[in-house]
This record gives sequence, C-alpha cells and structure tokens, in this order.
Amino acid sequence: MDKKQLISRVFQIVVVLFGISFFTFALTYISPGDPVRNMLVSTGVMPTEEKIASIRETMGLNDPFFVQYFRWLSNCVHGDFGTSFSLNRPVAELLMERLWPTLKLTVFSIIIMLAVAIPSGVLSAVYHNRWPDNLIRGITFLGVSLPNFWVGLLLMLLFCVKMTIFPVVCSTTDFKSMILPSLTLAIAMSSKYTRQVRTAVLEELNQDYVTGCLARGVRKRRILWRNVFSNSLLPLITMLGLSIGSLLGGTAVVEVIFSYPGLGNLAVTAITSCDYYLIQGYVLWIALIYMAVNLVVDISYIYVDPRMRLKGRES
Repeated sequence: MDKKQLISRVFQIVVVLFGISFFTFALTYISPGDPVRNMLVSTGVMPTEEKIASIRETMGLNDPFFVQYFRWLSNCVHGDFGTSFSLNRPVAELLMERLWPTLKLTVFSIIIMLAVAIPSGVLSAVYHNRWPDNLIRGITFLGVSLPNFWVGLLLMLLFCVKMTIFPVVCSTTDFKSMILPSLTLAIAMSSKYTRQVRTAVLEELNQDYVTGCLARGVRKRRILWRNVFSNSLLPLITMLGLSIGSLLGGTAVVEVIFSYPGLGNLAVTAITSCDYYLIQGYVLWIALIYMAVNLVVDISYIYVDPRMRLKGRES
C-alpha cells in the first residue's frame, strides 16, 4: 500500500465515521425517552417538569437538531464525548477504562482459538475425507451451532457452581476469572476458524507447485509448513481482523453472563438506562476500532503476500 492509497483509506475512514456519527446521533435524538429525566431518576431524584425544562435549556437540548449535532461532533473531535447520565462520569474516561479488560479478554480468546484452530484445520485438510477429518468436521459443526450464551451458562454451572474452580463474578485483576469468558468466546471462533483453515489448506494442496515439489523429492511436511500454510494465511488474516474488531467492541452477552467489566457490559448498561451520550460514544468508538483494525489488516497483506509487494513496486 503506497502513500496515496494510505491517504485515500484514511479519508474513507473519516467519511464513514462522519456518516456513522450522524445516524447514531439522529437515532438517539428521535428515540423515545427524555435524557434529563433519566439522568435525574438514576440519581434518585423525582424531577418536576419545571426542573426538567430548566436543565434541558441549560444543556442545550432545546436547540435545533443540527445545532446539537455539530456541537456534539465538535466536542468529539476534541476527545469530549460528553458525560454519562447514568454513571455521572465522562464517556471517554469510561470507554478507556473498559477497553483494557476487553483487550485482555480479546488477546486471551484469540490465543486459545489459534492454538486450537490452526493444528486442527491443517490436520483435517491433510487427512481429507478420512476419520480425523470427519471427526474434526463433526466437532466444529457442533461448535458453531452452540450459542455463546448457552455455552457460557453451561461452563459457569459446571466449573463455578458444581466444581467451584472459578469465581462466578469476574474481575479484571484475577487471571482465573478470565478463563471461562475467554473459553466461551474461543469455542465458537475455533470451530469457524478450523473450517476456514481446512478450506484454505485444501485449496493450496491441490495446486501444481505442491505436485512439483513432491515429484522433486521434497518432504511433504516441509511443503506443508513452508509453502502451503504461508499461502493460506491471507483469508485467515482477514477473518482475524474482523474477529479482533468484534471482540474489542465488547461481546455483550458473554460479558453480562460472567459480569465481566468490559465494553460490552458497558454498552448494555448504556442501553438499559437510555444513556444517550454513552451510546453515541460507544458506537463511534466501535466504528473507529473496526476500521483501524481493517486498515492494519490491509497493510499486513503487503508483508504476508509477496505478490502484493511486487504489485506495489510496479505501480
């Protein structure tokens, strides 16, 4: 990716973020409920209509839609996403505080997933249509069919209630409390990635260069890991980028089940309390994470695929 393409991608990110910010603000603007009333009720105050009207005027909520939107957007550009009504704290501070726990959960889940999916997918491709392949395909079919919330509740019942190995309520400081949420996320991802690795490796094994290497006496294991696997990485990297963006956005169901204090749990809190500033900041934050991760994935193609490096030099 040359400098011109990079500038073009950054410009696209800015345009998409602008569109997302507009539609997010518009949807929260027309949604039912009064943010001022919600803010006062969450603090235990029974508001009068006069007090609500006074606070709305002070906060500028009686201004026209575009005046409110551009004022909020200007603050967002400067890093100010507003103040949470329900938690009475700056939204940016809350998002940064919850990002680190979600980041740890994301990294741990992906490590487990890769440790299972890569060897399983390669093994399934090598023993194509034999019993290891059939066994792995059956297990992965079961894995992608099970919903995360059911798997999480089952693991909690078994390891937290019956065997009392892990704590029921998770914390960010205890490593043991991260194991079950990470395992819950990794089960479905491992099944999906195993199938993807199997398909990519099978496609490469049927290429002419593999037949040529075998005819010249190159060992099959060397061909598999030096050539076939490296050529199968592009679709895996693409999926990995999407998964990282999704996990960093916070997997709400899993985080709520295990009471894990991450971004997903924060989003559920914002929605249930009609905390509009927190919802808007969260959506904008997730959009930025997704596009930044995808940009990094696109740049990584140049280092993984020599053909793209050659194409970049020619252009």
